[in-house]
Amino acid sequence: MTSPAFPPCPSNFNLTAHVLGQADARPDKIALAVVKPTGAERWSYARLKSAVLGCATGLLQSGLQPGDRLLMRVGNTVDFPVAYLAAIAVGIVPIPTSTQLTEAEVQVLIDITAPAAVLHDGQTDCPPGVRLIRTQDTHEWYGLPPAAYDPGDPNRLAYIIFTSGTSGTPRAVCHAHRAIWARGMMMDGWYGLHEDDRLMHAGAFNWTYTLGTGLLDPWTKGATALIPAQGVEHHQLPLLLKRHEATIFAAAPGVYRNVLKSSSIDLPKLRHGLSAGEKLPASIRDAWQNATGTRLFEAFGMSECSTFISTNPKSPEVAPQSLGWPQPGRRVTILDDSGPVDSGHPGIIAIHKSDPGLMLGYLNDQIATEHRYQGDWFLTGDMGHMTPQGDIHYHGRADDMMNAGGYRVSPIEVETALLAHPDIAEVGVTDIEIKQDIRVIAAFYVADRPLDEDALKNWASNRLARYKQPRLFRRIAALPRNANGKLLRKTLPDVDAL
Repeated sequence: MTSPAFPPCPSNFNLTAHVLGQADARPDKIALAVVKPTGAERWSYARLKSAVLGCATGLLQSGLQPGDRLLMRVGNTVDFPVAYLAAIAVGIVPIPTSTQLTEAEVQVLIDITAPAAVLHDGQTDCPPGVRLIRTQDTHEWYGLPPAAYDPGDPNRLAYIIFTSGTSGTPRAVCHAHRAIWARGMMMDGWYGLHEDDRLMHAGAFNWTYTLGTGLLDPWTKGATALIPAQGVEHHQLPLLLKRHEATIFAAAPGVYRNVLKSSSIDLPKLRHGLSAGEKLPASIRDAWQNATGTRLFEAFGMSECSTFISTNPKSPEVAPQSLGWPQPGRRVTILDDSGPVDSGHPGIIAIHKSDPGLMLGYLNDQIATEHRYQGDWFLTGDMGHMTPQGDIHYHGRADDMMNAGGYRVSPIEVETALLAHPDIAEVGVTDIEIKQDIRVIAAFYVADRPLDEDALKNWASNRLARYKQPRLFRRIAALPRNANGKLLRKTLPDVDAL
């Protein structure tokens, strides 16, 4: 499916210059507030731009050159976006990393990317033997004369992020400067974002969802970004959302689930919420609307490509398994081994290779890069089908698809049915081998008390075809998730050995 055209990225382009393009027109407006119950750290657009370009000067004076790579070991502080944008402004390639990584895990990333230096906050784990630039030293650079932007081909490398992919092996995903231009398709296609909005994102800066949706996009639009300070708990978010008059809230489904446990949610300024990171359960979507009177709009994307399918404030209500529609300017299709399929037929969700938000490729891994393409289409690795109305229903990761008695079954479909049970708070399903060559569907659920297995099977029998029904139910304390909150279905059997 091809949606209406989107203007091409300018031929002489710099990501940071684009993000800070509104700064001169609104120097005194608050660009960023890092908030906590006891107060907030506020940055005006003028202060933000001065710090970014001063830091860029400092990076160059430290001996780094355009094309060098800068691995970032920085927590959820303002140091992160300032250094990130400063590096890109002058052609240095930043590499954000999760603060939860151990020394050994960071060493793997260093071996893959060979950075010229590591930006370190003095707290996160970092292996020895690498050149360090301390964030406490970069603070002195904020007052240096501003560096000049390094413009050029929008297809040149801007930054690198890591994804584990389906193999569990970290892969360095290379993104171009044009990636930020592609995010313009989200402004109406997902956000409904305006310059007078105050958008709060509950996530770590190093996560691309937070970095893009929570910071770069509001700044591109001239809006205000609100970020909870490091250490803020989910139950404190309703207070911060109300106190700082957030108009849009963005988070992963798990955060919404935790916020909904609050005894009172009063958000008079909130227009709507945004969800991404994993499939949004209908139960959370409905509970949020009942608690706040506002809708949640979901988006689908990945490390290799910014979100490109979504619902938005102008879209109608969709079925629980629907991700929404391709955003304006996106070319999306569903593929099987022979090519695009008709509506209603399942296959791999794919996006055209011309999409400006698509990665340049995996660093030093041409074979893995080529493996992700089928002709002119980039394969997301996620299953779905397109309806006659053009929206896309999600079936789950291709590697998460279950095989029960020879039938291919979507875990999302089974989980959606089980989440309708009033006593099930969370659930994850996968297929397990109970005998050689015999696999059955098992459901792992979180509940306040053990539930009768026969009653659960009866519940499933009234909502799912026989081959889709779980044969085993196990109550567990919590679902296994990665650092960004995504459900790790393949590890479910290890949580509670059967």
